[in-house]
Amino acid sequence: MSKKKAERPDPTSLGLARVGVESHAHLDGEDFSPEELGDVLDRAAAAGLAQVGNVFLGPAAYQANRGLFANRPEVFFLMGIHPCDAAKAPAGAVAAMEAAFRADPNLRAVGEIGLDYHWDATTAELQKALFRDQLALARERNLPVAVHSREAEADTLAILDDLGFPGRPLVWHCFGGDAALAREITSRGYHISIPGPVTYRKNTALAEAVAGLDTARLLLETDAPYLTPEPWRGKRNEPALIVFTARRVAELLDLPVADLWQLAGDNARAFFRL
Repeated sequence: MSKKKAERPDPTSLGLARVGVESHAHLDGEDFSPEELGDVLDRAAAAGLAQVGNVFLGPAAYQANRGLFANRPEVFFLMGIHPCDAAKAPAGAVAAMEAAFRADPNLRAVGEIGLDYHWDATTAELQKALFRDQLALARERNLPVAVHSREAEADTLAILDDLGFPGRPLVWHCFGGDAALAREITSRGYHISIPGPVTYRKNTALAEAVAGLDTARLLLETDAPYLTPEPWRGKRNEPALIVFTARRVAELLDLPVADLWQLAGDNARAFFRL
């Protein structure tokens, strides 16, 4: 017996007002051609997104690709050296970041930065040093931070505590933990950004964490092209599909989706000073 073909509703079917914010997407990578970016962003607007945060993975990517968004004022920028790139980060990379942040007011946050022991824990000391250097830049420039932490939560929180970051603007990007980790994060005054896997049926720990979140600390993201939400799972992710993540988060928090959409958008605008 053949499987029933998955229904893939159009994101505009939720009828959301254009007040949402996509807090974290990678639109300048190889998964999106420059020729289609206009259509991708038009679909995002039609789905209800007022702003889209594009994350450049280091100063070289920023310098090479920022021009892709020259005519899209709804796109704001984040930039940071990913922990998995710690071993190949060139000398002077953080200084180059600092110069870019001074020059470009559309660079709104340092990120994504942090620790990732899933792919290569042998670089842990390099990752920690780079993380500290980029946090110092964020503190010096009074910038928000977007943190990446995978299988490294204890060390990530310890470094943030050591550098006095509790109470500073910080978002835990692509949160996939449980309620206990969510409490550890929000107790420090940080935000949590919820990605598409919250829509996956078996992801019960994440669902429970979201159900207990303080909505004042909540952001939404796609991490496009990764982590596509249901009912589009299996296809390339893009900002427009964030509406299905919003729908699931609203369900878990027992809120109308339009209210959750507005709330998360307002939180992101305040966080990134948009």
